[in-house]
Parts: sequence; structure tokens; C-alpha cells
Amino acid sequence: MRKERKRKMKGRISRIGSYAISSSIRDQHQQLQPCITCTTFNILAPIYKRLNHEDPSCRESDYRAFWMTRNQSILDWLLYERSSIICLQEFWVGNEELVNIYEKRLGAAGYTSFKLGRTNNRGDGLLTAVHKDYFRVLNCRELLFNDCGDRVAQLLHVELATPIAQCRNNNDIRQEILIVNTHLLFPHDSSLCLVRLNQVYKILQWVESYQKENNLNPMSIILCGDWNGSKRGHVYKFLRSQGFVSSYDTAHQYTDADAQKWVSHRNHRGNICGVDFIWLLNPNSYRKLLKMSWIEAVFGMFKYLLRRASLTEHDAFAFLKADNRDDYITYSGFCEALRQLNLIGHCYGLNVEETKDLWVQADIDGNGVLDFKEFQQRIWNSTGSEQGDEHVSMVQDGGSKDNKQQTIGFSIKNAVLFPPEVEKGRWPDDYSLSDHARLTVVFSPIRMPCSQENPKFSLSFSHTRLTPHARLSPHSPFPSPQGYIDLSKRRVLEEDIQACEERYNKSKLVHSIMRHVAETMGIDLEEEGI
Repeated sequence: MRKERKRKMKGRISRIGSYAISSSIRDQHQQLQPCITCTTFNILAPIYKRLNHEDPSCRESDYRAFWMTRNQSILDWLLYERSSIICLQEFWVGNEELVNIYEKRLGAAGYTSFKLGRTNNRGDGLLTAVHKDYFRVLNCRELLFNDCGDRVAQLLHVELATPIAQCRNNNDIRQEILIVNTHLLFPHDSSLCLVRLNQVYKILQWVESYQKENNLNPMSIILCGDWNGSKRGHVYKFLRSQGFVSSYDTAHQYTDADAQKWVSHRNHRGNICGVDFIWLLNPNSYRKLLKMSWIEAVFGMFKYLLRRASLTEHDAFAFLKADNRDDYITYSGFCEALRQLNLIGHCYGLNVEETKDLWVQADIDGNGVLDFKEFQQRIWNSTGSEQGDEHVSMVQDGGSKDNKQQTIGFSIKNAVLFPPEVEKGRWPDDYSLSDHARLTVVFSPIRMPCSQENPKFSLSFSHTRLTPHARLSPHSPFPSPQGYIDLSKRRVLEEDIQACEERYNKSKLVHSIMRHVAETMGIDLEEEGI
């Protein structure tokens, strides 16, 4: 029975492998164009694998024959599938013998591999391998979160080893991508959800900084790993707001609401859920400003916690007002609500600057307090879409077609989870390779346009936009000797624009009259302070 099931599974892998490697695809000029495959797999470190549920201290790491057999089987499957990119989590970096086996077998199969252990000698970590036939490694970076979970991430900057057919006669087309491998913290309680959100925020900041530091144009980004959160979670929504798409869901045409179609993990509590993702961001994809996306995600978490407490809209407003008798929320009341919801006040909560950033965005009119309308718009009914118009303008105003460069993106051709039962939302009892399923995605490289300069780091000035920046407030919760100045932008209504233009035109007319009189009478406007 088990042999028959293994034969069928190898048949599925063979079809994916032949589709991606042997058969390739033909482009519009009928030229063979190989696909790129990517596999992510949490292989369950032997130090965590329980052999006896009645005795939690009995781990596989104590029995060499057990962990050796299982990991050799894992390698057999990985090398049989021959993905272009392999991202492993819970790789037992603390065992030199096992590390040598992986490096030797992967190296003999044509892979370049990089490993990274978690901080504080936790024993496990990450391994990322890319096949030399497909990629040249330009750089490898390590990110240490140094948080309560001792989590880490890897970034590989790679270049296609063989130019795609569409680009062989054009050396100006960059054929590079960024690959990230990570394993987020398990949310043992609700307070740790913020830690996971911050970990993703740090990864995206890190990627953004790397691109800026190396003066890179927009390129495809592939995020792989065990995200320890489902499609219903804040991390999923945050990445979606940044333009990333779940490759598996895209391949199967699942929507964000299709959360129960598939699973990829049975955790130590016996629950099954979908937590393993390969995210894709193409260089021509719409992206919100990163900081604004993060703030909206935190407000979404804030709203979720308020509603989970069964508070109505008016009850939640009263909760944030605290003991304030006036009909508005003060900064101190806002902070106290965050503390009671466990979002601040501990080592892995929001810091002071992050709390201030939230407040500044919530205080739409900049008067130092939140009225009910601002509470509704920013917290209770926040849709997370208000920054979209502005960012679309930034991208679309990037200049003429002459400023556009061509780059490499990817279309998603297929995606498969192993064992196959998990694609139907079931976990097979006879599956023993890991407590996670293996996810493999097939990408087809395609040429696509991108802005010559990364819109994340440059602004164009092709038109005038009325946007208030500086605001002074006597109610500011952050006083300074010069007064409170907020340089963040806020949305303006059409009537605000008309009123502003009217004031500007009147002042311009008055100044023109005064300048004419001054020139006639020989008076210097600047010396007179006019």
C-alpha cells in the first residue's frame, strides 16, 4: 500500500519536474524556454520531532538511525524533484554530520547552498540552495531579528544563468531576482501576532534597503518559508497589501477568502492549517508605501482585538476615551488602550516611535486629539486602501516610455503540495517525512517593463498636488521647544483643495499689488519684512 502511494506521488513529481525542466515551454518565437521551479519545505528538525507523545522529552535527535533515515528520504525527494530553488526551514544546523550530508549531496547535484542558524544557539535554522544551471549567486545576506523568537532570514540576490529567449539580444535587460527564505515565530498567544507582523515588516525593510544600497531597479522578489499564519491572519493581509501574491493560490485561482481549500501543516496541538507560502512580487506590481502598509496592518490588528472583545463601535470609542469626559480620545487614552490590548508595555510590543506613528496617522486633522469621525475612519472602519491613490500616482507619474527599462518577471504556471491529500484540506496519517507539506511552484520567466528608477525611492514632479505637510497643534502629545510639526501627508477633500487654491490666489494677488507699490516707491520688501 505504501509503495503504491509512493509510486503515485513520484508520478506527480515527475510531471512537475518534466514540465519545468525537460519539456520547458515554447515562447512566441517557438524557442524552448526553461521554467524555474521553487520548493519550500519545513523539514522538522530532529530536536523538535517527538517520538512519544506521552513523553515530550523523547525526541528523534536521540536516535541517529531515525533522523538519518528520514533526512535521507527528504533528500531523495528533493533531488528527484530537482527544483531550481530549494528553501528549507528547521534545518538542523547544530548537527555537523547532517549538515555535511546535505551539503555533499546537494553539491554533487549541482546546487550552491547557504545555511543560517537561529540566534542563541537554538539548534535549527535555514538552508537555501540554488541550482548552478539556473542561477549565478551575486550576493547572500543574513538577517537576524534578535527578538524573542530568535528567528532569522536569508536573502539571495541571483542572476539567471541563461538569458531568456526574449532577452538574448538585449544586454540592458536585468535578469536578476531576490530570494528570501524565513521561518516566522509560532503564535503561542495573541500577543505574539504583533511579533510576526514586525518580522515581516523587517524583512521588507531589509529588502528595500538592499535595493537602495545597491542602486537596484525594481526586480522580482520571491519570499519562501513557513509563515506560521493562515490566509486569515494579519501577515497574509500585510503582504497582499504590498502587492505580493500567494503562488499556490494564484495557480489554482483561489481567492483570499478561500482559506479552507488546502492545508500544509499539522502542528503540535493537532490542528491542521495552511502556513507555508511562496510569495511572488513582480517588478511591475502595484505597491503601497511600506510604512503606511505596516501602520494599516497594525490598525487592523487593533480593530480585530477591539471586536474580539465584543465591543460595539460606541463602546470601543468610550474604551479609548478612558476617563476623559470630553468627546474625544487623547494620546494618553490611546496609549492606555494599546497597553490593555497588550500591544505595548512589553519587550516585543510597539515601541514609542511606532506608537507615535500610529497616533499621527489616526489624528487626521492634526489637532492633537481623535474625534469620533477620526476613530471611525482610521480604526473602526479602516479599509487599508486610502494610500492607494497616492502611490498609483507616484508610479504612473514616473515619466515617458523613454524612461522605462525592461526587466524579468514571472508568470505562475503551476503549484503542487505534497502529500496530495493536503490539497483537499486533509492530513494523511501515514505521512512521516515532516509535520509540514512540501510546496513546489513552477514559474515561467517573462519580459516586462519597469520604471528606470524605483518608485519607492524617488518622486517625480510632473504635476502640482495640494498636500498639507506641516501642522502645528497646542494639543500635541509630543511637545518640543519649537512646537509640534508633523511632516506626514494626509488626504485632502475636493473642497479643501478649492479653499486652498482660493486662499493662495488671493494672497498672490495681494503680494503682487504690494510688490508693484514697493517698486514704485523704491521700498525693499525683504528689508521691510513684508
